[in-house]
Amino acid sequence: MLVWVVYDIEKNPVRNKVAKACLNAGIYRVQKSVFLGELNATQVDELALRIAKLIDETRDSVYLFPMCKDDFARVRLLGQAFDKELVTDEVRALFL
Repeated sequence: MLVWVVYDIEKNPVRNKVAKACLNAGIYRVQKSVFLGELNATQVDELALRIAKLIDETRDSVYLFPMCKDDFARVRLLGQAFDKELVTDEVRALFL
């Protein structure tokens, strides 16, 4: 399944660790605090557990949105949509 990870994390070191956890999970950066990629249910659970250990649950927010490919096909990109300097060819291919 495709998974969006969106976060608002107060402290830079924690934010960097969460970004690294996302990258290590094999998903791609779409914007500074938004990642997208394909993971199975077990991998989503593992990433959620890893992130939960990193963040301050009283201050930080992290959303993991699983999405099937049919729903993803209906995603509408408006404006700049994603940071073209951050995204990889793999992410661009998802939107084509």
